[in-house]
Amino acid sequence: MKSELLINVTPFETRVALVLDGLLTDVQIARASGGSLTGNVYLGRIERIIPGMQAAFVNIGLDRPGFLHVRDVTARADKVSRGAEYVDHETGPASTQKANQEGEVDIRELLHEGQQLLVQISKDPISTKGARLTTDIALASRYAVLMPFDTHVGISQRIDDVEERARLRTAMETVRQEHGIGMGLIARTVAEGASRDVVASDILYLARLWEKLWARRREVGCPALVYEDLPIHIRVMRDMVLPDVELITIDEPDTYERVRRFVDEFLPEYSERVHRHAESRPLFERYGIEDEIRRALEPRVPLRSGGYLVVEQTEAMVTIDVNTGGFLGSRTLEETVFRANLEAAQAIPRHLRLRNLGGIIVIDFIDMVDGEHRRQVLRALEKACEGDAARIRIDGYSAFGLVQMSRKRTRESLLQQVSERCGSCGGTGRTKSAESACIEILRSILYHARQACVTGVVNEYLVRAGQPVIDRLLDEDAPLLSLLASEIQRHVRLQVEPCYSTAQFDLVCVPVEQLPP
Repeated sequence: MKSELLINVTPFETRVALVLDGLLTDVQIARASGGSLTGNVYLGRIERIIPGMQAAFVNIGLDRPGFLHVRDVTARADKVSRGAEYVDHETGPASTQKANQEGEVDIRELLHEGQQLLVQISKDPISTKGARLTTDIALASRYAVLMPFDTHVGISQRIDDVEERARLRTAMETVRQEHGIGMGLIARTVAEGASRDVVASDILYLARLWEKLWARRREVGCPALVYEDLPIHIRVMRDMVLPDVELITIDEPDTYERVRRFVDEFLPEYSERVHRHAESRPLFERYGIEDEIRRALEPRVPLRSGGYLVVEQTEAMVTIDVNTGGFLGSRTLEETVFRANLEAAQAIPRHLRLRNLGGIIVIDFIDMVDGEHRRQVLRALEKACEGDAARIRIDGYSAFGLVQMSRKRTRESLLQQVSERCGSCGGTGRTKSAESACIEILRSILYHARQACVTGVVNEYLVRAGQPVIDRLLDEDAPLLSLLASEIQRHVRLQVEPCYSTAQFDLVCVPVEQLPP
C-alpha cells in the first residue's frame, strides 16, 4: 500500500497528513499554543486522593490536575517491590508488599496527599478532563521502548514471524547483559528485519536518556516538566515512517533541514524520499487535504456507491449509522444491503483514524438476514482495522444487531481540536425556534406582570431580541402580543439586537419616571 507523509508548517501551527493510496487517513495537529502532551514525564505532587474512585489528582503544572488511577500505580508498585532498578524510595509507593499480598489495593496504602511522584501522560487532557497519568514510565525510540520500572522483554504483537520474534528477543537480551541494563524492553513493529547493531544503538540511547531524566528529577522543582517528547515533525519520522512510505514532503525550509538531518542520521535509507515542497500553491491544497479535513468535521460521510454514514460523537461514545442512500444495488434487497454494509465496514476504520475517534463505538449496520453476510461484514471491519496503530477491540454483534467496538483514545478528536462548543446551541447542534422564543417572551411578561415583583409602577415592557424573533412578534404572533398587552394593561415595546441568537432575549421593565417625554 503506497503512503505519503505531508508536513505543513506555519509559525502558528504544524500539521502532518498521512495519505494511503491517495486517501487521507490520519491528521495530527500541533499548534503554537500547545500540541499533544502524551509521553511527557513530570514530577508532580498529589493534591487529593479520592478513595471512592480509587484515584488521585496530581498537580503537574498544567491548568488542571492529572488523573492517576490505582491501576496505573499498582503496576509500578509491584515492580518496585520486586527490587527493580531505579526505585525512587523518596517518592515511591508506601506499602507495596502489603498490596502484593492482598491482591486488591487501597490507593491510600500506596499514596498520600502532598507526595511527589514521577508520572507520565498516557492520555491528553480532553474537554473538561485532566490528563490521564501513569507511574509506569515508557520511553520510545525508533525500534524499541524502554520501561525503567520493569524487567520484561517483549515483542510487538504485529510481528508474526516466530523466528524473527526469537531473533529480536535474543538481540535485546544480549544487549541487556553486555551493558548491564536491568530494565524492560519492547521491540516495536518497525524493528522487524532491523540489524542487531541498529537495535542495540536504540536501546543504549534510551538507557542514556533515562539516566539524564532520572538525574534531572532531583534538579527541578515540583511540579515540573522533566522530559518532553520530540516535536511533532520529528516524532512522526520516528513513529510513522515505515517501508511503505514512498514520499515525505515538507513545505517549510527550516523544518525540512531539521527533518533531513534527522533522517540522514537515524534513517539513511529514507533520505532520498524526503523532499521540499517549493510550489507557490499550498501543500495541503495541492493534495486536496484542506477539503478532506473540512469533510472530516461533518457528521455525514458519503460512500462511493451512493450510500452514506452518519457519525455522531458524544462525551461517552461514538455512534455510526449506515444508510443505503442512493445506492440501488443488486436485484435483491438482501444483496443490496450486504454490499452497502461491506463498503461501510471498509470505510469506517479510516474515518475513525482520520477523525481520531476513540472510546466506545457503536455501529448500526443495515439489518441483514443472511448469517454469512453478517460474518463477512464483520471480517471486513476487522481487516480494515489492521493498519491502525491504536489498540482496537471488536466484540461483534449485540442482541440488538449493533456492532460494538472500542478504540484507544490518547488525544482529542479532530473535531475537538479545531472547534469549540457553540455559544448559541450549547453544543447540541440545535437552537430554539423563533416560535418557542416568542412564547417564552410572552410567558415571561405575563408572569412578571402578575407577580408585580418590582417597586414603582411599570408603565411598559421593553423586549430586546434577535431579528427573527422580533419579526415573528410583529407578524405571526402580533395578535398574541396585542392580547397580552390588553390583559396586563401595559405597552410592550420591541427592539432588535442584531448580535443576539434566537434563544437570547432581554426583558426590561420601564417605570413611569424613566419614560421619555
